[in-house]
Amino acid sequence: MKVRKLDEMKGGWFVGNFDPVAYKTSDMEVSFKLHKKGEEWDIHYHDTVTEINLLVRGTMILQNTRLEAGDIFILEPFEIADPEFLEDCEIVCVKTPSKNDKISVKRV
Repeated sequence: MKVRKLDEMKGGWFVGNFDPVAYKTSDMEVSFKLHKKGEEWDIHYHDTVTEINLLVRGTMILQNTRLEAGDIFILEPFEIADPEFLEDCEIVCVKTPSKNDKISVKRV
């Protein structure tokens, strides 16, 4: 058995094709993200990756849609992620495949 600590990982990402990582694979990436209420997060999209998210705790707005704990939201390639964190949020994110294709967009 291997044991790693989440705080050893970069930005909560613990599965994927990068370092440091708890489980290395090019098939997917998995993270556990903590976002504070009001945190500014880049508006972005992916040109290849599909992103599957579970909002474990908190309330946020994405694409003018209010999301609450227990909501699963899926972003396909080229769909904009423009989060507004209304409360502290905990999110499990799965991206497939493991590929750095994030494209940031300026907030207006």
